[in-house]
Amino acid sequence: MSKFDDLRAHLRAIRTLTSGVTRGLPLLEAAADPYDLFRDWLRDAEASGLLLPESMALATATGDGRPSVRMVLLKGVGPDGFRFFTNYGSRKAVELDDNPQASLCFHWSVLERQVRVEGRVERLSAEASAAYFATRDRGSRIGAWASAQSRPIADRAGLEARVAEVEARFEGRDVPLPDFWGGYALVPDRIEFWQGRANRLHDRLEYTPRRAPNDGSWKIARLQP
Repeated sequence: MSKFDDLRAHLRAIRTLTSGVTRGLPLLEAAADPYDLFRDWLRDAEASGLLLPESMALATATGDGRPSVRMVLLKGVGPDGFRFFTNYGSRKAVELDDNPQASLCFHWSVLERQVRVEGRVERLSAEASAAYFATRDRGSRIGAWASAQSRPIADRAGLEARVAEVEARFEGRDVPLPDFWGGYALVPDRIEFWQGRANRLHDRLEYTPRRAPNDGSWKIARLQP
């Protein structure tokens, strides 16, 4: 390692001193519930000043296994899974219809933390989707109606014309939930927490649900870096 690389490593360790590089992950017995640990890490990411700490990479695949990935926003997490929303005609939704397995990756670089989530994906109820849709600003709700997500359009002007049409249709009225738009929950069968440590001897904890008894508890394993 050059002197420059050594200095950079020390600066990175100082910058994240209270974020795990020196402290590492908690003792296994202190993190029995991965949802609690995830919420703690998300709060740390929010407090760090990162832009959109709820951003996550969502990887899907076609029925024959061709993968694709994109960034989306986490819109809730709990025992029912990790929730996100999209147009049901989008590429990600079409792939989930064909292959309802997906993975997520959260990466908070300044904290040297990463969380990977894998599992099956289920559609949320229309009621749950409507409840979330009502919290979006009016412009975002109009945009959801105007965009045939992932489909070609001739130019930007065409999209703006569709927005104008939707604005006129709902002028003076609430913008309801489209029947082609809604939410999903990724129900994990594996969650991995990764914490950067000095000398690349990183901490990795893998959570998998216990199959019996089916009480919502998790098996925890420490993985080598």
